[in-house]
Amino acid sequence: MKAQRLGAWIAIILGASYFIIPLIGTIEFSLRMRRGEYSLDAYQSVFSDIQFRETFGYSMLMALLTIVFGMLLVVPTAYWVRLRLPQMRPVVEFITLLPLVIPAIVIVFGYLRMYNSSSYLPLTGSTTGTNILLVFSYITLSLPYMYRAVDTAMRAIDVRTLTEAAESLGARWTTIMFKCIFPNVMSGVLSGAFITLAIVMGEFTFAALLNRPAFGPYLQLVGANKAYEPSALAVIAFSITWLSMGLLNLVSRVGKARPAKA
Repeated sequence: MKAQRLGAWIAIILGASYFIIPLIGTIEFSLRMRRGEYSLDAYQSVFSDIQFRETFGYSMLMALLTIVFGMLLVVPTAYWVRLRLPQMRPVVEFITLLPLVIPAIVIVFGYLRMYNSSSYLPLTGSTTGTNILLVFSYITLSLPYMYRAVDTAMRAIDVRTLTEAAESLGARWTTIMFKCIFPNVMSGVLSGAFITLAIVMGEFTFAALLNRPAFGPYLQLVGANKAYEPSALAVIAFSITWLSMGLLNLVSRVGKARPAKA
């Protein structure tokens, strides 16, 4: 028994070291911009850059839109497949895995051919249309992770019983979806949202080829021209990502603890 506990602790320590030591090294390097002493000069340089604020805000907005629309797409799809079309489950799983197989650059070039300014749906002909296309691209890129997180959460609940109980009380499809299904799969939605946020904040190919002012191309630009600011940017992005997910988790818990209204 003691040997098993010791082995478990060794595995935990090794796993934690794999993630923590590089993070500590990144933080330490970001503080060495001033020769011979630690300082926050790199962070001051980053925060004073207006391009940082613009690109970070833009990517956060794109991430929020991707999470919302991805959730509205994936949750009803996973629910309908589990409840009414179980025979289509392998097909849906195969489709959701395609973004992992097809390179991002192939997907974005396909979008550019389909939605260029001379096509029937010229999304790239305007800024708003290109932003919409970028959100669609991010939804496609995050689809494997969002779908599996939601599907795993849906396995833990009895979808058929919840649906039949709600229908017996006269609930409509929208009521069943937003009052019964969504609250019970919120853990999966948050897991998918975390991965989606991380993907969108660091994604480069879609944003660069669609010429959008996103955070990923900005990181590449700073990393190619400066030394200490990229480390500071990595620490900032990591911290804000975890803070955002903590707030999402807090909001979810508060919503569950709030008594239902009659």
